[in-house]
Amino acid sequence: MKLLIQGGRVIDPASGFDAVADVAIADGKIRSIGSVPADFAAQKTIDARGCVVAPGLVDLAVRLRDSGQPQEGRPSSELLAAVAGGVTSVVCPPDTAPVLDVPGLVEMLRYRSERQQLARVFPLGALTRALEGEVLTEMVALTKAGCVAFSQAEVPIANTQVLQRALQYASTFGYAVWLRPQEMHLGKGVVASGPLATRMGLSGVPVAAETIALHTIFELVRSTQARVHLCRISSAAGVALVKQAKADGLPVTCDVSINSLHLIDTDIGFFDSRTHLLPPLRQQRDRDALRQALADGTIDALVSDHTPVDDDAKALPFAQSEPGATGLELLLSLALKWAQQAGVALPQALATISSRPAAVLASSCKNLVPGLGTLAADQPADVCVFDPDADWVVQPEALRSRGKHTPFSGYALPARVRATVAGGQLAFEA
Repeated sequence: MKLLIQGGRVIDPASGFDAVADVAIADGKIRSIGSVPADFAAQKTIDARGCVVAPGLVDLAVRLRDSGQPQEGRPSSELLAAVAGGVTSVVCPPDTAPVLDVPGLVEMLRYRSERQQLARVFPLGALTRALEGEVLTEMVALTKAGCVAFSQAEVPIANTQVLQRALQYASTFGYAVWLRPQEMHLGKGVVASGPLATRMGLSGVPVAAETIALHTIFELVRSTQARVHLCRISSAAGVALVKQAKADGLPVTCDVSINSLHLIDTDIGFFDSRTHLLPPLRQQRDRDALRQALADGTIDALVSDHTPVDDDAKALPFAQSEPGATGLELLLSLALKWAQQAGVALPQALATISSRPAAVLASSCKNLVPGLGTLAADQPADVCVFDPDADWVVQPEALRSRGKHTPFSGYALPARVRATVAGGQLAFEA
């Protein structure tokens, strides 16, 4: 299909391009930015006047809950939610049902998602069989099946020797390992430790659960030189350790979720299970440190941490409810809300959800699609067109995800997606 996106403010954080221009798309690629070739005959024209034309968003944490959990997120619904939110590339953790620990399951996930021609799906393979933390998976076979890196999702490895061997093996073959830093025994609570947890009578997760795990990971990275991406940093102390590790030259990157960037433990209110999240919401000083770290680049990327949860699993007492929240359709708006509050320029804010996560993905995967997270001629046409001045109120029932539970219900947010182009095809138009 030949598409013409006309009259929008084109922002490419990767190159620094920022100007009103036309974007011509043909054969799945961007043909030109600026003047339209004389021989270009568009089959469809998108009027982008007053809108921003940005690279398709890249989300590093999207649970599709593929097989075995049909009542929750499946590619058919969650990838529709992705493009409705301007997201054209998603990384899927391995904690599907069943776990992504054999090549056949990875191939099936990729096949089902590619058939829809919506957002690209980049699977993470399980680091250990069934995520049990005991036996390493066949990383070579999983990579050939399409895995871009390896992860334990939310399941920490209790045996440090197993983690060391996993990093040694990954380093030998040039694979990346994605880990959420959490010490297994200290991380069994349901809220962040502190006065609020004590008053509510809920089991707490101390900051030490994150920092102890980070110390362990960094020492193993020093000895193995494995590339590690740290998922969902949640504390000021964790940010300080990551900053020091980067200063020491360790090959590490990290991300933060939209939940931790905007919310704190007091947002739990009267045991609101929609705020039962992993990692748990921490105090305001932690949120402030996360915001600053995202702005200065210590934190590489902002993610939705999209986890669709059904009604029955959330309609339980707080401690027994299933953690997680939907976030795909909120990623862009919450990134821009943070930018407005923190005084961050629009191109810099867009970088946290496009070019910077794309760079994390590129450092993990040697055969990544070229041009991901950028707008450039002759590169794949993944484009998000949004109106920055169109405010909206989050209404869970209107979300396209099967998971309707979000702690941002009723929030007034900026920016609405008007169109999403994925792989040169118009995947969504409002």
